[in-house]
Amino acid sequence: MNLTLRLAAAADIEEAYRWYEERRVGLGQEYLQSVEATLALVMENPRAFPVVHRDTRRALLRRFPYVVFYRLLGEEIIVVACFHAKRDPTQWRART
Repeated sequence: MNLTLRLAAAADIEEAYRWYEERRVGLGQEYLQSVEATLALVMENPRAFPVVHRDTRRALLRRFPYVVFYRLLGEEIIVVACFHAKRDPTQWRART
């Protein structure tokens, strides 16, 4: 399967990276590693994660309170958002 990161999702990840990096040098890189590990799990078995809204699935990051939201379209995984778990869910739902 191919994985596509929408621009809004890439911006979410970049924003969180900067926030963590401002807190402690290197923490942003640890966050990115967690995102990459989660995306690798999604690519290995995209149907293993629960559907949370229509056909959008949710994969939780380890160690960081973030969630990757993605959709399956044929042989493609479309990442629509990477949001903090406490954020208003209507914001990511508007992207699906």
